[in-house]
Amino acid sequence: WGDDPSSFLAKYAAQCRSMDQTFRGFDSGRGKAFYESRHGKDWSCETCHTDDPRNPGKHAVTQKILQPMAPVANADRFSDPAKVEKWFKRSCKDVMDRECTPQEKGDFITYLMSVK
Repeated sequence: WGDDPSSFLAKYAAQCRSMDQTFRGFDSGRGKAFYESRHGKDWSCETCHTDDPRNPGKHAVTQKILQPMAPVANADRFSDPAKVEKWFKRSCKDVMDRECTPQEKGDFITYLMSVK
């Protein structure tokens, strides 16, 4: 799996179905809310990636420039499985103090794919 956002969605959907037989799919609205929410901590995804995922961002601590999150603005965003999992793991811990669930990952990617 890998190479494009839809392959990640298929993987996360399979994980969701294995945990919950009632899984009905991913939702861009939940993904957008996830992107904008602080989840009880000081940061949200927007903290570093801006309120428009088509724009480059800057890490709040290191000041490193971050490429746009939306695939429409950054075709490489969801192309490498190792990088995707690495950054989900690291960023979810920064924002929520835990790893993201497959549902959260799928909703997040669905939202970013909807940004035109």
